[in-house]
Amino acid sequence: MAIPPLVAPAAELTAEEKARYARHILLPQVGLEGQRRLKNARVLVVGAGGLGSPALMYLAAAGVGTIGVVDDDVVDASNLQRQVVHGVGDVGRPKTESAAETVARINPLVTVVRHDLRLDSSNALEVLADYDVVLDGADNFPTRYLVNDACVLLGLPHVWGSIYRFDGQVSVWFAGYGPCYRCVFPDPPPPDAVPSCATGGVLGVLCAAVGSVQVAEAVKLVVGQGDPLVGRLLVHDSLRQTWDSLTVRANPDCPVCGEAPTVTSLVDYEQFCGMPGAPAAAEPAMGAVPDTFAEVTATELATMLAARERGERQFELVDVREPGEREVVSIPGARAIHLDRFREGTAAGELPRGIPVVLMCKSGVRSGEAAGLLAGTGRGDVANLTGGVLAWVRDVDPSLPVY
Repeated sequence: MAIPPLVAPAAELTAEEKARYARHILLPQVGLEGQRRLKNARVLVVGAGGLGSPALMYLAAAGVGTIGVVDDDVVDASNLQRQVVHGVGDVGRPKTESAAETVARINPLVTVVRHDLRLDSSNALEVLADYDVVLDGADNFPTRYLVNDACVLLGLPHVWGSIYRFDGQVSVWFAGYGPCYRCVFPDPPPPDAVPSCATGGVLGVLCAAVGSVQVAEAVKLVVGQGDPLVGRLLVHDSLRQTWDSLTVRANPDCPVCGEAPTVTSLVDYEQFCGMPGAPAAAEPAMGAVPDTFAEVTATELATMLAARERGERQFELVDVREPGEREVVSIPGARAIHLDRFREGTAAGELPRGIPVVLMCKSGVRSGEAAGLLAGTGRGDVANLTGGVLAWVRDVDPSLPVY
């Protein structure tokens, strides 16, 4: 589907710019006019992480005149395996700061606008309104739905990418020309039903494959060339090294971009996605479990484990995480029973009655679900490790790695 250029051409290129972008100018589909459109373009990158890293670097190299970057996080050592816009010396720095410096090294002719904040319904429209294209590298569902709805309300194209383990997806959501994200994914999955890269892992180089496709789509939209991924979902399997294209269509009943939209302003997307800590909905969320278990801190657990080692106390410590997570870091003496077995109802039979159980995961969310499910079987001796293994590393054994 041909879409008119999104951006008017800038003034004439300088001699320095012509030399820098010569390989673009040689392309008939870009040429001087297309490069001038890129110079005049304003592209917002949501997230300076796995997808945002290659996107920022290639947008800068392409000569996009103004590049915005939104992120409220700091660089962590676990990011370096895939977030190539950051380096070892950037650990602990704001991601937007590190990314802006890298972009400046790649191309000092472009302007980087830092948005050191977390997008939410109170600020998204104001931030996005200053841009021509939004390139979405978010790693969570509330932000994906937020960016989609804001783009629909502002009439902006939404270049979306998603990665997990060895698989990636890319599309361009552009209401009026094709479907929006909600047309194809009307409802978010239940919390924790889809593991994040932080719990399931991701092949680092997959970020480059998907992020570079996102930049190609953004460039095509700016210059008005080619056939953008509007109405198509590109699916990548890096293990088989295949790319498949699926046709997706606008939903006339879509609550955001349909014929009679019911979502005409931004909502609470944490609540919409049923995230922990969000305000309670009028009806219990699907899969909700009773909150009838105790909480223990990491330091309290350390005391309990020491007493168990001396034979003064008896309890089961159960780790509900993925096997790969346990290989990165574990609490000594923990027994592995995956969360799925609690959801299936088989875990309760594996744990002896009369012995208290403490459940743990990375941050306390998944183990909290497991604790609720176990308590729902009638047990009153169930506890959850507040903050999970991250709290254990922070408060008990800082020598252990985090992820």
